Amino acid sequence: MTEKSRGYVSAQQVAELAGVSRSQVSRTFTPGASVSHKTREKVMAAANALGYHVNYLARGLLNEQSQIVCIVTTDLNTPYQGAFLDALSTRLQQAGKVTLVINTRSADTEASEALRQSLYYRADATVILSGQPSDALIKLCLDNGQHVLVVNREPSLSGVDSLILHNETAAAEACEQLVIAGCEHLGLVTSSRNTPSLASRVNAFKNRAHQMGVELSLYQQGDTSSYQTGLKAARQLLTESPQIDGVFCVTDLLACGFMDAARHELGRTIPDDLCVIGFDNIEQAGWHSYQLTTFAQPLEDIAEAIVDRLTRQSPSAVSFTPSLVRRGTVRG
Repeated sequence: MTEKSRGYVSAQQVAELAGVSRSQVSRTFTPGASVSHKTREKVMAAANALGYHVNYLARGLLNEQSQIVCIVTTDLNTPYQGAFLDALSTRLQQAGKVTLVINTRSADTEASEALRQSLYYRADATVILSGQPSDALIKLCLDNGQHVLVVNREPSLSGVDSLILHNETAAAEACEQLVIAGCEHLGLVTSSRNTPSLASRVNAFKNRAHQMGVELSLYQQGDTSSYQTGLKAARQLLTESPQIDGVFCVTDLLACGFMDAARHELGRTIPDDLCVIGFDNIEQAGWHSYQLTTFAQPLEDIAEAIVDRLTRQSPSAVSFTPSLVRRGTVRG
């Protein structure tokens, strides 16, 4: 078997076929490097004939920069995480980065193991979208020269970048919007997964309801904030407390399930006798069947901010506030 048949084509082989030096081949494949048009044509013709491709990973490791960015995430099957990952990975690729996605659960041990994998692959940076790895492991990544950025949680170590979403501001506004719509007994729907973002939404909504003197019933069950959990929440909440006339679901998937059960199983009309607000502004929220009033997170802007932070040397906090998207599930 020849070297070419095994895929091992070297820059030296390209140089010999093109009749140029090895350094001219290197400059041809280095962005911004000086090389004549004639030389570039000869090198590219030889590279195409041999099937040569630059090993950017090896080149980067020689310069101690792999260009790999590890994304630690979970729930990739959900619309919000899928949209977030799409926006972030696209922007990273545009910035010349190689994306390594590590899918994990929210458990601390799994998040820590995921972060350890980023060291195995010599990633330049890790963006933590879910889970809470130990401070010791994050420090190990920092000590190894890795840039660590956490999303939607305050950093516990110096040198860690953070990007904060003001979930609490949006959740408090959700309560206010329901009260303005005339709702007098509110429902709050979440899962038992107590991630920082969900916990902040729950606490902010509860606090604002208490401040406004509004009755509140809480549903906090299920491992995930899924459509199925939303179905179960509606069946239980609206059966035990039929007086509920306004509901805030901490994710849109919960809201979609809640609305379907409320309408098709319990005979409630939305928004005439039941108002519903979600969170995330997933694609399904705008579907004709739901037309869900919700809060949108600026995913493109968030992705841009993450890439911007990864290209800077000094860490800092960046924050965003989700915006209300009015549709047809709240009166007025």
